[in-house]
Amino acid sequence: MEPLKNAEYHILVVEDDKEIRDGIEIFLKSQGYQVHKAADGIEGLEEMEKNEIHLAIVDIMMPRMDGVTMTMRLREKYDFPVIMLSAKSEETDKVIGLNIGADDYVTKPFTPLELMARVNSQLRRYVRFTNKNGAGVKTERVYVIGGLELNEDTMEFTVDGNPVKLTPIEFKILALLMRNAGRVFSSEEIYERVWNEKAINTDTIMVHVRNIRDKIEINPKEPKYLKVVWGVGYKIEKQ
Repeated sequence: MEPLKNAEYHILVVEDDKEIRDGIEIFLKSQGYQVHKAADGIEGLEEMEKNEIHLAIVDIMMPRMDGVTMTMRLREKYDFPVIMLSAKSEETDKVIGLNIGADDYVTKPFTPLELMARVNSQLRRYVRFTNKNGAGVKTERVYVIGGLELNEDTMEFTVDGNPVKLTPIEFKILALLMRNAGRVFSSEEIYERVWNEKAINTDTIMVHVRNIRDKIEINPKEPKYLKVVWGVGYKIEKQ
């Protein structure tokens, strides 16, 4: 996937508050993005069927179908970035959203610059993730740690030979740790390596790590692979 110009990116805004929805549309269009809008999760999923979407901005609390349910449904078919909008009172929903496949969240009230920074960051990450190794390049980057096998070129990951579906962010975090098995990375360093920008919202790393553990460990509470080094950070244990 070659980097696109802003005008070629299609962003879906799913928000039941018309004023907020229209305001986000104005900010996105001012940056040249194509914008699609929906008032709830059901309309949002319908928009995805009709248009090629590169990123979705999804409110958590909505009628008919909320943002968490919608994100869970879209992750069955799509891997583009999802940024969730949450009120401060929705901390639990926010964590659930990250657990089921959202990539980032913005807390209301937010500034246009904050939201645009998140959108631009997620789109850059998505383009890097989906951009294959290049025509004619035959080398494969495969990392094997115990029963874990990760292939950066085919974007495949298995545990004991069984395919495991990871979100793009989970894949990037796990690839970083497996490439450097035994090395401890702080939350800040993981964030800066994965997002390629100065660390913000490093509490999201803890949620992503917990989600990865649930997928790769037999007993997530007593992990064999993905370990916490208290007060320092995270590492993949050499086997």
